[in-house]
Amino acid sequence: MELWAGRGEWFCAREWARLLGDQGRHGDALETLAPYLATGWWTATRTTAELLEDWGRADEAIVLTRSRMELGHPLALEFYARLLARHDRSDEAFNLLLPHIDDWFLAAALVDVAESAGRGEEAAEQLTARIPEEHRCDGPWCCRGLDPDTAIGLLATIRERQGRVEAAIALLRTRGTAPVNGRDQLADLLARHGRTGELRAYAAAEKLGYAAQSLAELLEERGDVEGAIAVYRQAGEASVRRGNTAVQLAHLLARHDRGDEAIDVMRALVDGPGGTDDWIWHVLCTLCIDRGRPEDGLVYLDARKTRRGEEDWDLYRMRLPLMAACGRVDEAVEQAQAHPEASTPYAALPIAELLADSGRTEEAVELLQLHAPANSHALAGYLIDLGRVEEAVAFLHQDRPRPPQPSTTAWSEGPPF
Repeated sequence: MELWAGRGEWFCAREWARLLGDQGRHGDALETLAPYLATGWWTATRTTAELLEDWGRADEAIVLTRSRMELGHPLALEFYARLLARHDRSDEAFNLLLPHIDDWFLAAALVDVAESAGRGEEAAEQLTARIPEEHRCDGPWCCRGLDPDTAIGLLATIRERQGRVEAAIALLRTRGTAPVNGRDQLADLLARHGRTGELRAYAAAEKLGYAAQSLAELLEERGDVEGAIAVYRQAGEASVRRGNTAVQLAHLLARHDRGDEAIDVMRALVDGPGGTDDWIWHVLCTLCIDRGRPEDGLVYLDARKTRRGEEDWDLYRMRLPLMAACGRVDEAVEQAQAHPEASTPYAALPIAELLADSGRTEEAVELLQLHAPANSHALAGYLIDLGRVEEAVAFLHQDRPRPPQPSTTAWSEGPPF
């Protein structure tokens, strides 16, 4: 690792520096990272700053990060401000971020810093000024910069931290766009404060199923599994994301040793109009394996093939673990190798996994070597399993990286290798 750290292998350099730091050899660790740091690459700067902070040398981390911020690196300001806030300089961090509140990324940092700085109300006033009374976005990319719905969400966060839960709820009810990160802020807020009745009403009206998910999670945490199941079943009938809701229900049932019911849920989904997506079938087949019913999974796939004709590889590959679970490894390999896409690198990997899992690692290596350098990490792993470590290392370094070169620019987004 030490050798390759100096030859352009960033991941070796990073881990070697961490190991040296754990041994108290901070100077050697910094020397390892210095060539990467000299390129101006932000990832190297951030990694070095984080190590310095971990070693109790926060002042040096602050100086290092400030140098990149002053050169105008777009990510440095947010990191620098949060670093200041973690070390009792929240006021300074707040003042740095305030002029950039129209950048949603920095606005989120401002809200977090405001709490430790005791300046939540000041941040709230700034956000309120950016929420027009009339306009509401009809999509997540309607407005540039800090859109009204993002401002509402951040303002609601401040109100909740201030203990003004009613105000936060009222704000979130005025939003115009759907969640973009898989969570609904209003639903999660209601769940955190145990307002089950309001959450139930919201889940009944919210057609995307995010509120139902929050309610079901809350009920499951409280031990009311039947109640959580009922929520998902009710939501699934009306949700425009019926597939997602059904999968969540299936996972819930499986977590509580009701795998057969989970399979029934997925069967109903794949037999319906929205059950053609491959990822849904992956869930069904995995449940069949986990429940000890791989034969049933193959029957379901056969029925789908009868309805739709030839299977592409993404769907066909689901047969491999099912057949292996039935003790039909040889047959699975033979049929997979006869598939029209079997000669591709992406098909070779699951076939190799099947071989290796059945104790035929040598054959897995031979197969992957036909497609090298594709799937190089998997091939190296199998070589290591066979005790052929030097061969694995040599294979991974067929394309020798060059040592990092100092940058002629102020900072760089691209890696120096």
